[in-house]
Amino acid sequence: MWQIIKNEWKFLLRNRALIGISLVFILILAASVYLGSLQSKNQTQQYESAKDHVRKQWESIDAMNPHSAAHYGTYVFKPSNLLSSLDDGVNSVTGNVLRVEGHVQNEMVHSEASQMQTVSKFGKLKGSLILQYILPLLLVFLAFHSVSSEKQSGRLKLLVLQGAQPSSIVWAKTISVWLYGIGLLTLTVLVYALFNPQNISAEVLSRTISFYLSYALFYFIVSGLTVFFSARWQNSTIALTSMLGIWILWSIFLPNIILTSVEKLHELPSRNAFQAAMKEDRSKGIDGHNPSDERAKGLKQQVLQEYGVDSLSQLPINFDGIRMQADEEYGNKVWDKHFGNVREVYARQKQSYQFAGIINPFISLQNASMGFTASDNLHHQEFLLQVENYRRSFIKQLNDKHAYGGSKTGDWGWKADNAFFKSVPDYEYQPASLASVFPYYLTDLLFLSGWTLLVSLLLILGTKKMRVI
Repeated sequence: MWQIIKNEWKFLLRNRALIGISLVFILILAASVYLGSLQSKNQTQQYESAKDHVRKQWESIDAMNPHSAAHYGTYVFKPSNLLSSLDDGVNSVTGNVLRVEGHVQNEMVHSEASQMQTVSKFGKLKGSLILQYILPLLLVFLAFHSVSSEKQSGRLKLLVLQGAQPSSIVWAKTISVWLYGIGLLTLTVLVYALFNPQNISAEVLSRTISFYLSYALFYFIVSGLTVFFSARWQNSTIALTSMLGIWILWSIFLPNIILTSVEKLHELPSRNAFQAAMKEDRSKGIDGHNPSDERAKGLKQQVLQEYGVDSLSQLPINFDGIRMQADEEYGNKVWDKHFGNVREVYARQKQSYQFAGIINPFISLQNASMGFTASDNLHHQEFLLQVENYRRSFIKQLNDKHAYGGSKTGDWGWKADNAFFKSVPDYEYQPASLASVFPYYLTDLLFLSGWTLLVSLLLILGTKKMRVI
């Protein structure tokens, strides 16, 4: 079998057209990874610059009332993903700026897609676009006549007469084409490493290996299935048509059909309905800006009893800050309920979409690719959760300073000094480790492995009845 593989590669290396196509393909791959890496570096520089600028603004605040500072707020910027040059995922459409302030959980704004002059279904040139759509097609065109041409020329019969097993021939053809795809995939990863040597770490390496494994399995599925059709059909045109039909179904029709079905099955509330429901629940809680609010009056009596005094003027603390924090904590419960429900819907949608990998390995590949490069919605939601936790800590520090910093109730002219604002820590994003999220993508790897096993069985069992003439 290895001799056949060797001969196949000798034939490929003699094919000038293939060599020319390969060189162009390599240049495009290298350019896409280089441009992606360059964009990531520029985004990182802009991120650091914007982060430092906003932090300096915060630290330069003059004496100010802490609650006024809570309304003044600050901004958090989503850092660039180290592996986005391989697969940008949802990052270009989710936005990268989030305002952090009291009383509200804001949405991210300034997405890259919203600033593009043209909007394409496939987005900008990225390594994932070529690896997912173009390279598999190249493997199909390399493999569709691999066995049928041997039949038509009579060489297959000659190989069998010389003692070669039909199954060995088919496997050799499959592995030869698959190795071509693996070579281009390896080159892509090496180019990424070449342009990003400073980013190589154990975490990035483990994610890249998982990314590599996902594509390697998928390329075997495409190569093996195409060779199987080539072996089963006498006419290479039928083999090509069959595989192209499957490829179009996998990459275009099924993902859109399944995604639409999943969104209908696990439907998100409309923006208006979501905001209306939150506003209604929020109105049932304490209003930090309304001292005459009945719930605020109840909190007032509770605090007075706790300190053993009869009026707010006798309190050694500022009740306004306590009331503001109570407002925040009730709002947090409302946001946990509604945003939590949205995250649950996202999780059910993701799980349902993942299970579509049973009939479409391309879906499993896309899920795994975005997941292992940390550019899918799961990682985006993790970022939003971290920012929200920071927002709550940030606002609580301001409200606590207002309540216990030395001012008295009603003294809205009291101001905290600049040293306090400098003491409030800045936001620091902690990327999710692969170990913590790997179980979410195990389903995709299992489906890709299952498809690999299925194609292997087809190559083993299907070639037993293969006609050699």
